[in-house]
Amino acid sequence: MLVRVPASSANLGPGFDALAVALNLYVEVALEPADSFSITSEGFGAGRFDDERHLGAVVAARVLGHSNFSMHVNSAIPLSRGLGSSAALALAAAAAAGASDPLALATEVDGHAENAAASLLGGLVVASVHERDGIIVRPLALDDEWRFVVVIPDEELATVDARRVLPDFVPFGDAVHNLSAMGFLIAGLADHHSFVSSAMDDNLHQPYRMSLLPFAQPLLATLREAGASGSCWSGAGSTMLGLCLSDTAQDVALAAREFLSVNSVPGTVLSLEADRTGLVVL
Repeated sequence: MLVRVPASSANLGPGFDALAVALNLYVEVALEPADSFSITSEGFGAGRFDDERHLGAVVAARVLGHSNFSMHVNSAIPLSRGLGSSAALALAAAAAAGASDPLALATEVDGHAENAAASLLGGLVVASVHERDGIIVRPLALDDEWRFVVVIPDEELATVDARRVLPDFVPFGDAVHNLSAMGFLIAGLADHHSFVSSAMDDNLHQPYRMSLLPFAQPLLATLREAGASGSCWSGAGSTMLGLCLSDTAQDVALAAREFLSVNSVPGTVLSLEADRTGLVVL
């Protein structure tokens, strides 16, 4: 079986661990029965763990109950950059192995229901894991005019490292700010005419993570100055995202490339659209 799954960008500013959007970068996982285990890989992560430690192999073996299969992974999603690579791979491997609930398994393995849900369904989603209701996912409206300029530094930033700098408690006012900002963000993503730039301001995670990537704050400002409607960390980084309209994305991407060059930050800039399909069995 061959399965394709899109990348995702989570948080989108104030939507910490709740909002995510699927993007048109993909990982493909092919799996076939075999007499013994084998795995090959290409793209991002190729050759890192071409053995039974590979996340895709671990997930597939868990579904099948054995390792008698051959797997090939082809990923265009950079690793440890805040683009949902682990959730996408876990979801694709679970589906390729025939899991009855790939979303549940991917969420358990990766720990991020919002990333896995966006990769499964496509588009914009809100997701959570609730002690009573389990995994809850709802698709949200997303205006076709939106584009996503992602600035992907070569520098990796593991989510676990980005989590370490977060406080155990946040001021009451910061929590209230994020609640209102997330409401405005959902409204603006549904209709770009309703978008307000402050909707992507965040007080729960971005301020605490800025010290991890010294280029982050000036880069986010550069994206807005170049015409992005808003800018934010993509997930836990290191990717930064500019939310743009179709007629501003090119200028924003150009400004981002100039920023990387002038500041000697190795990286790649892509202008992406939302993936509206999600998981596909090819």
